[in-house]
Amino acid sequence: MQTDRIGTIPPNATAPAEPFTRIYRQLARGFMKRFINIAARLLPAVMLIALVAIPAAHGAWTEDEFEKRPLYAYPLPRGKDDIIGNLITYQIQKGDTLLDVGRWFGVTAKEISNANAGIDWWAPPAGRVIVLPDEHILPNTPRVGIVMNIPEMRIYYYFPSPTGPIHSKAKVTPAKFVPGKKHSGGVTPSVVYSFPVGLGRFDWKTPEGVFTVRGKTRNPTWVVPDDIYQEHLERDGEAEHVVSGDDPDNPLGKYRIELTLPEYAFHGTNVPWGVGMEVSHGCIRLYPEDIERFFNKVKIGTPGMFVYQPVKFGWRGDALYVEVHEDLYGKYAGLWAYAQKEADRQGLTDQIDMQKLEKAVEQKTGVPTYIMPGPAPGSAS
Repeated sequence: MQTDRIGTIPPNATAPAEPFTRIYRQLARGFMKRFINIAARLLPAVMLIALVAIPAAHGAWTEDEFEKRPLYAYPLPRGKDDIIGNLITYQIQKGDTLLDVGRWFGVTAKEISNANAGIDWWAPPAGRVIVLPDEHILPNTPRVGIVMNIPEMRIYYYFPSPTGPIHSKAKVTPAKFVPGKKHSGGVTPSVVYSFPVGLGRFDWKTPEGVFTVRGKTRNPTWVVPDDIYQEHLERDGEAEHVVSGDDPDNPLGKYRIELTLPEYAFHGTNVPWGVGMEVSHGCIRLYPEDIERFFNKVKIGTPGMFVYQPVKFGWRGDALYVEVHEDLYGKYAGLWAYAQKEADRQGLTDQIDMQKLEKAVEQKTGVPTYIMPGPAPGSAS
C-alpha cells in the first residue's frame, strides 16, 4: 500500500451484532430528501492510486469500531510541495453505504460521490472499486494553526502549533499567521491532521476570518438560541430551551472547542451522517471520534482562520495539480473565470494546459488533478 500517512490502515472488522449504522440510515433517508440533491458528476481522472486490502465480508461498522478508528497524521510537505496523502481505492461490499465507508476512512459520502461520478450514497453497486479521496492540496495560507476551507468542508490542523499568551480571566493574545518566522516557543509544525466537517445551512453561512481558540468544554450544555427554539417548535410541535451535556440527543456531542469568533465553535454531533453536509445552525461539526482527538490535541491560544478557496493549485515535485470544489455559497459569478484569475494571480498560467483546467473545473471532483501539458506523472504515455 502506498501512503504517506503516519499509521497503518487497520484490518476491517467482523460483522457486528446490532450496528448503529442501521439506525441512522433510517433516520437519514428522510433527512436526505429534505437537504440533498445529488447531482451527476463526470468520471474523474485517477492518479497515484494505492489499493487498500479489505476482507471481502465485513458487515457494517459499529459505533464502537468507529470510536477506535485510527487517527492519521500527514507529514508536512517541504519545499514547494503542497499535497498530502495519496488516493486509495476500496471495493464496495454488499450492504455498504458511502456514509459508513467515508466515516471509516476519514472522508465523507459527499467527497466519495464527487470523486466517483456521482455514485449513489445509499446503494453503491457491490463489487465496484471506487476512489477514496484521501489526497488533498493544502489551502493557500500560512501553514500554522487551524485552517478550515469552507467550500471543501475540511479542516487542516498544523501540529504542533504556536499559541498566543493566555492572560488572567481567560483572555488570549492570538498567535499570528506569519509565514517563514518562528512563533512563540520556536514551535514548528511537522505534521498535518485533516478532518471533514459539516457546516451551517445556506442561511447560516460560515464567515471568512481569523480566530483564536479561547476555550474547550467536555459534555457542553446546549442553551438553545431563541430562533432555533422557535424553528424546532414550529417543525416538531415541541422543543427544549436547554439540553444537558450528557444527553445523547445533544447536537453538540461530547466535546466543544470555543473560538473568538462570536457564535462559532468546533464540536461533535449526535448525527454523524451530517458531516459533509450543510445542516447545522452555523457551528462546525466533526465526526465524534475526530472531535475527541482534535479536542485533546489543540491548545487554548491556537490561531486559526476560515478561508474560502473552491479552487486550489498545488505542486507535488515538478508536477502541478488543481483541486476544485463547489462554490458553496455562490460567491463567484463563474468558477471557470475565478480559476483563471487565481492561476494568473499565482503566476501559473504559462504552465497550465487550459483545456485540462477547464475540464477539472467542470467536473469538480475534489481530487487533485494534473493540469500541465502532456501525460500525468506515472501514467502511460
